[in-house]
Amino acid sequence: MSDTPPPPLPSSTTPQTDGLAITSLVLGIASFVFCLGPLSGIPAIICGHKARTKIGRSNGALQGEGMGLAGLILGYVNLGVSLFMIPLLLAIAIPNFVKARTTAQKNVCIINLRLIDGAKEQWSLENKKSPGDLPTMTDLSPYLKNGSMQCPAAGRYTINAVGTAPKCSVPGHELPEKN
Repeated sequence: MSDTPPPPLPSSTTPQTDGLAITSLVLGIASFVFCLGPLSGIPAIICGHKARTKIGRSNGALQGEGMGLAGLILGYVNLGVSLFMIPLLLAIAIPNFVKARTTAQKNVCIINLRLIDGAKEQWSLENKKSPGDLPTMTDLSPYLKNGSMQCPAAGRYTINAVGTAPKCSVPGHELPEKN
């Protein structure tokens, strides 16, 4: 037996994980967990492509191919889901916003019509008018807080005679029938 020691093993350096691959994976996961959509999906895609290119050119000095690929896939899937979901949510939300605005305008108009009707009643009592007498907006302005009323949907008010409900020119903007 020989007393000579065996030759040293060639030093193997373990390849380092590419930072862009890690970044791509983190951004891809964050896009789903925090519902960031394209805000982190697009950077995940960019980092994933750059990482895979960089790892491919490093001749084994860098690793993280799987992380870069996972970040790419998550980024693309999130981007696809976002491109489908955003128009869907808008298609649901916009008509509801329009309906809410229309309902709010109608409610304000009905409140105005009630105020005008109340002002007509006060005017007729204070001036000893009988049903059928027709006041003007000038006659009613002291009884109205703002002096005059306007329909928020650009309708025009018809005051009508005492005992007859005021009307708005917008369809559906009308006082409910009294019992």
